[in-house]
Amino acid sequence: MATQHHSSALHAPAPSPAYPMAKPGYGKRSAPDQQARTRADFALLPTRERYVAGFVDHLPEGAAMSVKTLAKQLPLYGQQAISTALTALSVAGHLRRVRCPVVGAGDETRWVFRTFWSRAARDNEWWNTYLATEQATQAAAPAPEAPAVDTAPPPPRAAAEEPPLLPTPERPRTEPAPEPTAVPHQRTPARAPDAGPAPGAGPHAAGTSPAYLALARLGRDDHRLTLSADDCATLEPQAAQWLARGVSVDYLTHALTAGLPAQVDSPLGFVRRRLTDKVPPRLATEPAPAVSPAPTRRLLMECTDCGRPGQPEALPDGLCRPCRKTHSGSAGEESSPHPADIADVKAHMNNLRDLLKPV
Repeated sequence: MATQHHSSALHAPAPSPAYPMAKPGYGKRSAPDQQARTRADFALLPTRERYVAGFVDHLPEGAAMSVKTLAKQLPLYGQQAISTALTALSVAGHLRRVRCPVVGAGDETRWVFRTFWSRAARDNEWWNTYLATEQATQAAAPAPEAPAVDTAPPPPRAAAEEPPLLPTPERPRTEPAPEPTAVPHQRTPARAPDAGPAPGAGPHAAGTSPAYLALARLGRDDHRLTLSADDCATLEPQAAQWLARGVSVDYLTHALTAGLPAQVDSPLGFVRRRLTDKVPPRLATEPAPAVSPAPTRRLLMECTDCGRPGQPEALPDGLCRPCRKTHSGSAGEESSPHPADIADVKAHMNNLRDLLKPV
C-alpha cells in the first residue's frame, strides 16, 4: 500500500459565505500589483502564520479583520494566537493596519479602520510609498458623506408603477387664494382695465424699493409725516443712502419719527431735513469670515500588536518601538541589569545596613 506524504502545513478553511463583513469603509483592503495565487504562497512562514495567511488571503474585500472575528472562524487558534500571528504577518510584510478620518454629519469626524493585505511580502519602503500614495488619493477625493440611503430622496416612480388615480369625493368650491403681492401685508383692490391708475399710485406701484416703502409707511406710524407718492419718490434716493450705509428699515423709521414737534407744516421738508442732518456714518465693511479649510484627511498606521497610531515611517514592520523590541526578543536582553547598575544597588544596600546598625 502506497504511503501518503502530507504537508506539515495546515490547510486553512475556506471562508464561509456567511463570513461577517465590516461596515462600509472598514475591513480588508487588498494592496495593488497582486500576483496570481500559487501553492508556494506563504511557504516560508511558520505553520500557524501560513494557516492564518491562507485564510485571510481568501477573504473578500471589506471583510471584518478583527482578532475576535478571525478567532471565531479559525477554531484551531484562540484570540491570543491569532493576534500573535497577525503581528508576525505584519513583520513579514503582508499586512498593515491603518486609520483615516472621514467627515460625518455636520462637523463630526469619525475614524475608519482598514487592514491592507498583500499576498506578496513587501518591505517597509514599499509600504511607506504605497500608503503615502493612498493618503494623497484620499486628500484629493471628496470627503465621503452619509450613505445615500439616508440622504437621497426616493427615486421617481415609473409611469407604469404609478397607482391609478382614485375618484375623490366632490368638495364645496372655494375661491382661489389671492396671489401674493409685492408688498407684504398690503392688498391692492382690483380695478377694471379702463379705470386708470389707483389713487395715490405713483411710478413705484409696479416695483417698490425698501427705501420707498419705509417713506410710504411713515404716515401710518405718525399722521404728521404723511407723504404723497411724489414726496416718497423725491426722498427715495436719500433714504436709499441710509440703507446703503448698513442701517435697517426700522432704524430709518425710528430716526425720522422720534421726537416730532406738535405740528409738522411740511412733511416733505421736515423728512428731507432729517434725512440730511441725521445721515448715519458709513460703517467699514466687515471682512467676510475666513472659511476654515477642510480638515486634512491624514492616514495613520496602527501598530499591528498594540494599536498605537503613528506615521508609517515611525512604525517599521507595522510595529511600534516597544512591540518591535518585544517581538525581536531584545526586550529580554535589555531587562538584564548592567554590571554598573548592580554595583550601585549593592552600594546602596550596604549604606542602608550601616544606617540600621545600632550606635
